Amino acid sequence: MLGELTLERAYYHCTVCNAGFCPRDRVLGLSETSLSPALTRMAGVVGALVSFAEGSELLQELAGVHVKTKQVERTAEALGREIAADERQVVEAVDTAEIPPTLYLGLDGTGVPMRASELVGRIGKQPDGSAKTREVKLCTVWSAESRDEHGTPVRDEGSVSYSAAIESAATRDTDVDPSEFAQRVVREATRRGFDRAPRRAILGDGAPWIWNLAEEHFPDAIQIVDRFHVKEHLSQVAKAIYGTTSELAAQWAKARHDELDAGTLSAIVGALAGHATLREARNCIQYLWRHRRRMRYPQFRALGLCTSSAVVEAGCKVTVGTRLKRAGMHWTVRGANAIVALRCCRLSGRFEDFWARRAQAREVA
Repeated sequence: MLGELTLERAYYHCTVCNAGFCPRDRVLGLSETSLSPALTRMAGVVGALVSFAEGSELLQELAGVHVKTKQVERTAEALGREIAADERQVVEAVDTAEIPPTLYLGLDGTGVPMRASELVGRIGKQPDGSAKTREVKLCTVWSAESRDEHGTPVRDEGSVSYSAAIESAATRDTDVDPSEFAQRVVREATRRGFDRAPRRAILGDGAPWIWNLAEEHFPDAIQIVDRFHVKEHLSQVAKAIYGTTSELAAQWAKARHDELDAGTLSAIVGALAGHATLREARNCIQYLWRHRRRMRYPQFRALGLCTSSAVVEAGCKVTVGTRLKRAGMHWTVRGANAIVALRCCRLSGRFEDFWARRAQAREVA
């Protein structure tokens, strides 16, 4: 920003080991990179927010420094990998006094377009059974002590934290350790004091891995299936019965939605049973039965609990979608996980703490 500057520093050469170095480079944090710490941070920030090409343009426009697109990519991803390692190592639990009366933990997943080399042998949703994406699994923790004009819980500003990666949530009975993603969820829950909150609730859709993880690691938490996800299931059944554009489909779905809000699952099952020749109706009956205890919405409302996982779905968009799912993008697992870690760190308000630890570690070294 001040224009081009030239820095002169002493260079020392060892005739024994035949190597040379500049001591000042170490002091300035330049011994292993051609970017200063401040410019490394800038490259990480722009790489987390926009494409690497756009990040290069922003650095030129705002800082007056030309950093090639590939160098922005390498720098941002390297910083993201540092953050990912830091996330695994640093689990500082919040003070008990800062834990709200109710904490929510939401789990979800979203697909990210991958390079062909990352998809070899993987089964997907394409017509030929192939895959185009890998799933980033997201853990979100937040509080909702605020209320809107209707008394509905509203997410408290600044209360949301995120942790995500392309990781497996599956475990075998013979596994000694939990899955990678389960360990991630436990770390985030520990940081936020989820296990110490007076009241705990877990929200998600109907994916089995969500509830297997919840049962194993948080058996005492209240489990809630996202109410709007259930309504979407019922709407799909209505379209299968009456057709996509039928007014009768809309009316049938509206009646089932009202019954869901009222907590009369038996009425919904009765209506579905009349169409049991349809696979969609049979699957929906099984879905309702499997999650019936997670659909006690009148009781949840009476307790002042959230019944929507909108915070989690929004988290999928803000942590992953707006950066990694732009047109023409295809990622490696390593690259995607690095940028996701960088974005989660910033969006969770932890970037300054990470940067302070990074600077301190380099001073010690």
